Amino acid sequence: MEKSLYTGIQYLKGVGPKKAKLFNQQGIKTIEDLLYHFPRRYEDRSNLLPISLLKENEVQTIQAGVLACRERQSWKRRRFHILEAVVGDDTGKIFCVWFNQPYLKNYFKTGQKLILFGKVQRYSGRLQMNSPEFEIISEEKTDALDAGRIIPIYTVAEGMTQRYFRNILKKALDEHLSKVVEFISFEIRQRNKLLNLAKSLRDIHFPEDLKHPKEAYRRLAFEEFLLFQILVNLRKLKKKQRKGIAHSVDGELAEAFERSLPFELTQAQQRVLQEIKQDMASYLPMSRLLQGDVGSGKTIVAFFAALFAMQSGWQVAFMVPTELLAQQHYLNIKNQISKISAAGVVPEADSPAARSAFSGKNKANPINIQLITSGINKQEKNEIYNKIKQGQANLIIGTHALLEQKLEFNKLGLVIIDEQHKFGVSQRAFLPQRGANPDVLIMTATPIPRTLAITLYGDLDISVIDELPPLRKPVETRFLNEEKREEVYEFIKEQVSQGRQAYIIYPIIEESQQLDLQAASQMYKVLKKETFPDFNIGLVHGQLKTKEQGKIMSEFKRGEIDVLVATTVLEVGIDVANASVMVIEHAERFGLSQLHQLRGRIGRGEHDSYCILISQPQTEDAKRRIKAMVESSDGFRIAEEDLKIRGPGEFFGKRQHGLSELRIANPLRQLQLLKRARQEARELVSSDPRLELRQNVLLRERLHQRFPGHEKYVTVA
Repeated sequence: MEKSLYTGIQYLKGVGPKKAKLFNQQGIKTIEDLLYHFPRRYEDRSNLLPISLLKENEVQTIQAGVLACRERQSWKRRRFHILEAVVGDDTGKIFCVWFNQPYLKNYFKTGQKLILFGKVQRYSGRLQMNSPEFEIISEEKTDALDAGRIIPIYTVAEGMTQRYFRNILKKALDEHLSKVVEFISFEIRQRNKLLNLAKSLRDIHFPEDLKHPKEAYRRLAFEEFLLFQILVNLRKLKKKQRKGIAHSVDGELAEAFERSLPFELTQAQQRVLQEIKQDMASYLPMSRLLQGDVGSGKTIVAFFAALFAMQSGWQVAFMVPTELLAQQHYLNIKNQISKISAAGVVPEADSPAARSAFSGKNKANPINIQLITSGINKQEKNEIYNKIKQGQANLIIGTHALLEQKLEFNKLGLVIIDEQHKFGVSQRAFLPQRGANPDVLIMTATPIPRTLAITLYGDLDISVIDELPPLRKPVETRFLNEEKREEVYEFIKEQVSQGRQAYIIYPIIEESQQLDLQAASQMYKVLKKETFPDFNIGLVHGQLKTKEQGKIMSEFKRGEIDVLVATTVLEVGIDVANASVMVIEHAERFGLSQLHQLRGRIGRGEHDSYCILISQPQTEDAKRRIKAMVESSDGFRIAEEDLKIRGPGEFFGKRQHGLSELRIANPLRQLQLLKRARQEARELVSSDPRLELRQNVLLRERLHQRFPGHEKYVTVA
């Protein structure tokens, strides 16, 4: 069979169906995917150092044999496992130590050859590497890809070795590099001093020296930026061609809501509200991204926008990522509506007055709010669908259930999407298509620097709430190691005795979900029975039914539960003003933005609040995350540090078209390159919006390949 770059990875010699599953775990499904799986770093093995010449406090690479291996428990800390291996070459020996990784004992056998990479230090008079990275070398003659050159180091699936991955990638390059087609025109490459694609792929994987990957890296990063910026500009061009809805933004409904608020809007909220008003009063469809830190008051602003649409006679769809958050918005907004109703401005939804009311500028307009989630039974859902279709419901709050084909809107005028990074771009694009060019407001609590946001979200107007309400107290964040856990529990007891409440958060990571869930459940039993026997303890996690989650969260909000043991279901959870303590166990296992989101659950009342991170961070990235949390509560600074640590693909989310495609480019570190790509994309789309010119045909094909289905929402008429 003649293979192409789009041939399945299993058909590459040396792979097969079984190994293909391991490649698939990393998103490698085709030969081309393999070529675009780039090294995370390089090791210079062209001159491996003998152990006798190792320098202390420097990161170095050695090749050595295993002389002995043993495991033991720490005498200082219970249940702390230590694996110790002595390795050596003809010139000396060095100790290698790994902590809490008992499974590694199965990897090491006496006489086995290893490549070891780590920081060399001296402990008790002996040379030692703590938790070095290692690679097992075959007993056969060392392959030319494993030593004597610059070696690429990849992220590989568990069960796959670096050596195997390198060999398969080398075969793919040798057999298929000639099929790689250059799709960036010669003029653009010349203007921006870019290598051609084939040479870039060769140099990024197997460079002759450490200078070669830099130019390859620059070319491949530019390519990713260019494709994404073309997509952004095509979207923007299409939006300009559509006619939208001019809403009435000065009606009684919105004014009554503002009067009913027990606080004044911040200046930042007022500024953003004016920007939204201008958008919604215009016939051009609004496409606005609303950025704001946790607790900055984005939802209040979004509800104003909803009122503008409803008082103009239009329906509003409000989509959120979780059922818990949907229920919270539903209850909070119902509460606000009741306050407006009490003032006599808006009739209650099911009253005779509501049924006879009419819409129009400065006229009373009934609000019928409905909640749609996957947990609602079929009969009830069909009744709600019918109300929406008939126009009897005009504010619909829901999760992904809003995307169901059966749901038909009568007159959809505004789409609000909360926590936009939780949805794929195709999902975000689908809901607005259910109406006649409705306005779209997208919200995110993961802020990024404004200049970067403008560049990345070029098809959206951007509003930023960069001010917290005056009642929000700063949260004091502390970092403690596991040995201090009992002190933390005593602090919780003090706070609860004073009438406060506390969260204790445990990680639930997808790869170890069942084990994590068991750990959280077991700790809940210990805390309930032994640690806090005099307090009411609750447990909430994602495996509970939505109704049960809601019941427990409501009990916590009413103060019936003193300490809530929870998993990351709380990341976008309910607001409890009386909760003043949050303890995050194994904090090193959480992402930085996730930690910041969790911390945002407290500090919402009048009491001093404390976020305590219990952690034993081993990696440099984990230490950086903890340090950032302790030093800053500014969401923009947190997000910037998170982007530096994780890179754009992880930061922006797996399902975000374009941003998750940035496998190698980093917009924060390569802003100038991004700006050059943006300028090239602007000129391309301006002069050739269909990319039909001869020099752009291959670029158009590449765009279709990288963003399948994108033409549904960017095709220009």
